Amino acid sequence: MIETTLPLLINLSKYRFIEYNVVRINKTCNLRQVGINHRKAGNSMGRKWNNIKEKKASKDASTSRVYAKFGVEIYVAAKKGEPDPESNQALKFVLERAKTYNVPKAIIDRAIEKAKGNTEESYSELRYEGFGPSGSMIIVDTLTNNVNRTVAEVRSAFNKNGGSMGVNGSVSYMFNPTAVIGVEGKTSDEVLELLMEADVDVRDIIEEEDSVIVYGEPDQFYAIQNAFKQKGITEFVVAEQTMLAQNFVTLSDNDLVQFEKLVDALEDLEDVQQVYHNVEPPEE
Repeated sequence: MIETTLPLLINLSKYRFIEYNVVRINKTCNLRQVGINHRKAGNSMGRKWNNIKEKKASKDASTSRVYAKFGVEIYVAAKKGEPDPESNQALKFVLERAKTYNVPKAIIDRAIEKAKGNTEESYSELRYEGFGPSGSMIIVDTLTNNVNRTVAEVRSAFNKNGGSMGVNGSVSYMFNPTAVIGVEGKTSDEVLELLMEADVDVRDIIEEEDSVIVYGEPDQFYAIQNAFKQKGITEFVVAEQTMLAQNFVTLSDNDLVQFEKLVDALEDLEDVQQVYHNVEPPEE
């Protein structure tokens, strides 16, 4: 079990990085020079976007649970500073995420108003690491007002669904903190051009179906997002700071069924905010 402040997105030297197609963008280069770095999905970056889409789709079926979790996250973020996203970066980030999940304004306003009051609920941000079937790795980020309850529930979810809890660092060293921003209605060339104009460096640009997904360093999240906003693009299909697996594993059909049960059990827990893993999504 790891007790930490989330998201764990600083001091990147602690992590082993895979070789990225870093797009060094400046106003003197041209699209032909860096074009090799923006491509169709199909590598680990694209697979991570598939995992995010899959998670967002599954949560559409249980929106009340998702909204409740965002309510807590917004409350905690608002309590960390001023209940104003313009002066509170943590709150601003949560609200951006909430927008991509279509969280109703009433729920957002209620959480912020609660934070403005005299309520002093104490929440801890905890990270757990564990293993699923056949070498699959899982990171679980939680937000809880009862640590004993949370650790017991997370451990039970692992044990009852073919998994096991790991120790501090047993899994996280195989994941990299990553900013992920996705838009629709643009080509990769157009996205690259606007990032060039804004002079923003990114790791990779992936074009998949009708979306373009940009991957960058965590501290570039707002720079990437602002590059889009400067061009009038304010709607995002994804706006996350996530943990990206360095390598993905493919599970057998039986193991995949067991793994999905494990992830579902974890995500169903009231205190679980995010579940990251390294499992290749099944072919559609």
